[in-house]
Amino acid sequence: MKRIIKGGLFIQILCLFLAFIMIFPIFYAVSVSFMEQKAVLASPPNLLPPKVTFENYVTAFTRTTLGRYMINSFVIALVCSISRVLLATMCAFPFAFMEFKGKKLLFMLAVSTMMIPPDVLIVSNYGIISKMGLINTYLGVCSVFLVSAANIFMLRQHFLTFSKSLQEAAYIDGCGNIRFFTNILLPVSRPVLTTVFLSSFVSVWNQYTWPMLVTNRNELRTIQVGITMLKDRESAVFGPVMAGVVIALIPTVLLFVLFQKNIVAGMMSGSVKG
Repeated sequence: MKRIIKGGLFIQILCLFLAFIMIFPIFYAVSVSFMEQKAVLASPPNLLPPKVTFENYVTAFTRTTLGRYMINSFVIALVCSISRVLLATMCAFPFAFMEFKGKKLLFMLAVSTMMIPPDVLIVSNYGIISKMGLINTYLGVCSVFLVSAANIFMLRQHFLTFSKSLQEAAYIDGCGNIRFFTNILLPVSRPVLTTVFLSSFVSVWNQYTWPMLVTNRNELRTIQVGITMLKDRESAVFGPVMAGVVIALIPTVLLFVLFQKNIVAGMMSGSVKG
């Protein structure tokens, strides 16, 4: 019994230590965002601001159009997240509930795309978007984020947890595929759909390379690209950059705090096939 208690205590201490390591960079970024420049470069470094100042946040909004960048990121992330949820559910439904020739092969091909590094496709994707005339457009930025094989896999695994008898009972009551999908399957899958939506939103929100490549007009830049424009080329000024980082973190942190229960329920619901 004592060994079990000691083992549990050790695991808790280890988890707290790992959590501290993960949270510390965020804590320090927030701290630096409220520091004066001389305090940031002080030796030894200051973990807490000796004097709290909001000048870095003022600089972040005046040096660049940070508000416009956030709107761009929000629109792109919202469109891509909705698209991913819709396409993933429509793809996962036949993979889970229908039988057709080549089903396993198609599913394997869809899942196999997860093994292709996105950076390998940047040049070819840019060439296609350029030929289609979608440079400096929202559609050009969204194009490569509209569907995700990982979301299809996750929803397919979740749909497999439903008993086949549920589908058969619905068909006996005169419920077709579309009605079964929209009126029965989707309402009871809200936690998983919420998880897919939020993970997609955060993933697209944090994209940097692709939005930077396909946009060269300032009014179409995203928040992640805009943060790099806060750097001072003549001197090492970190305060405004950290202020921009904190501002960019706020929407994603709020989403996770507000929908934490849904995320946990969504991740757990597809973990066991019943």
